[in-house]
Amino acid sequence: MISVTTAALEQIRLSATEGAMGPTPLRIAIKEQDDGSFHYAMGFDEQRLPGDNFLNFDGVDLVVSTSSKDLAEGMTIDYVELEPGNSEFIFLNPNDPTYVPPRKD
Repeated sequence: MISVTTAALEQIRLSATEGAMGPTPLRIAIKEQDDGSFHYAMGFDEQRLPGDNFLNFDGVDLVVSTSSKDLAEGMTIDYVELEPGNSEFIFLNPNDPTYVPPRKD
């Protein structure tokens, strides 16, 4: 379903520690916009909703709702330095119409 890079897992763990979130799962949400592009959101969430899909990556728990599951199929979450000193989570999702595969330099 989803893959998560080592860099993203490390940042999720750091964010959980800094926010005193303990074992709270990180919820990943994807919503299709009116123009067909995808909007991504994530945050620590203790809620358990019907149809939630729980995934564990090396001790990091993620939850994806049923409504986001198909949109997330094959997606990779990464944490990269986009500009010097500016790192962000990125979503590499082949289902997103705006997706451009990374170049192999």
